[in-house]
Amino acid sequence: MVHREKAHVLPLDSIRGIAATSVVIHHLLLMPTFLAAFPHNAWINCSFFRSAWLLVDLFFVLSGIVMSLSYVEGDFGRFSLREFMVRRLARVYPLHIVMLMANLLFRLLRISLVMTGVVVAAPAAFEVNNAYSFVLNVLLLHSMGFIDYLSWNAPSWSISVEFYTYLVFGLIILLAQRMRSLLWFYVLCGLLAVGSLVFIIFALDKRSLGLQTDFGILRCFVSFFLGVLTVRIVDRLPAKPGPAVQGVVQFVAMIASIVLVSVAETNPAATFLAPVTFAIFLGSLLAFPDAMLVPRMLVAKPLVWLGRRSYSIYMVHALVVLLAEYFVRALGAGRIAALDSVWAGLPATLNLVVSLAAVLAVSHFTYLYVEIPGGRLMRNALGSRSDFSASPAASARPTN
Repeated sequence: MVHREKAHVLPLDSIRGIAATSVVIHHLLLMPTFLAAFPHNAWINCSFFRSAWLLVDLFFVLSGIVMSLSYVEGDFGRFSLREFMVRRLARVYPLHIVMLMANLLFRLLRISLVMTGVVVAAPAAFEVNNAYSFVLNVLLLHSMGFIDYLSWNAPSWSISVEFYTYLVFGLIILLAQRMRSLLWFYVLCGLLAVGSLVFIIFALDKRSLGLQTDFGILRCFVSFFLGVLTVRIVDRLPAKPGPAVQGVVQFVAMIASIVLVSVAETNPAATFLAPVTFAIFLGSLLAFPDAMLVPRMLVAKPLVWLGRRSYSIYMVHALVVLLAEYFVRALGAGRIAALDSVWAGLPATLNLVVSLAAVLAVSHFTYLYVEIPGGRLMRNALGSRSDFSASPAASARPTN
């Protein structure tokens, strides 16, 4: 049985790129080093970007949608867990390991410069970035409860929880195949999404959805499996309304998503609504690809370019921001104050623009020379095939 990856839905790709870029801006605005160094904030400092950490949940919802499109709707009954996990590992691991090694080299260089007196810093040795956390990062276990802090390439915490969410997703498909029921697959996904959210709110007593190393995988479960359900809901929608109505629905859903992220800063509990809000917006893009306004904006070439490099943008930005922090320290308070006196917020804005440009340049390189060839190399090394070996339930006709 031949597995065919589904064609990209360009608006969804573009949304991923916009979200990744927004996360970068979020960190450039709120890094303590920058807040301390710059007399005034960057000109685009606003509540949306200050709360853009919440867009990680949009990534999770989108991932659930893509996985469902590729591995459930068209390939239920001929799913190979081994093939699926090889493909997922090949997708995320090459860039993850390259950035982990880049962070290691940077930390070793820092220690060398401190020990030789070139750089003054305390402590000179590794703090949270130690050998134990390094091994956990190699195994993608660094956000699975073995440590309670972010380490090395901090944004990769979400890659850790999402990888093991893939495994759970694959096991649910196998179980549903054994039961010969596609309906049970969606029931189990729904139970995981709802159950995880209930556990976060009532058992863990969390005040927002901002979990990372502390049960971050439950946060991923909520959004990812809601994304899986979104595909099913879209597939069962009645007759489509006219293009104008479709456009209004998408635009309202987009504005609702923006507003929700913007109010998260002052209303943390609102973040629990984010997975549903994002699912409605992304589902509307999936359901109405020919609507009048939003899809046409999202297929603009610069946004498509961002979308294709979104994983690299997300994974490389922490190291670039770290280098920018060292540059700002070296620049000194006097030069920064002089520049800020020319126009309030100018140094912070220049730092944001230059750092963001550097992130995009580096991500373009890693996309071309790490993501694509690295994924191909890993698939070949692990024996990935173009066809799936049929599971025991491959001949079963799933019930709806």
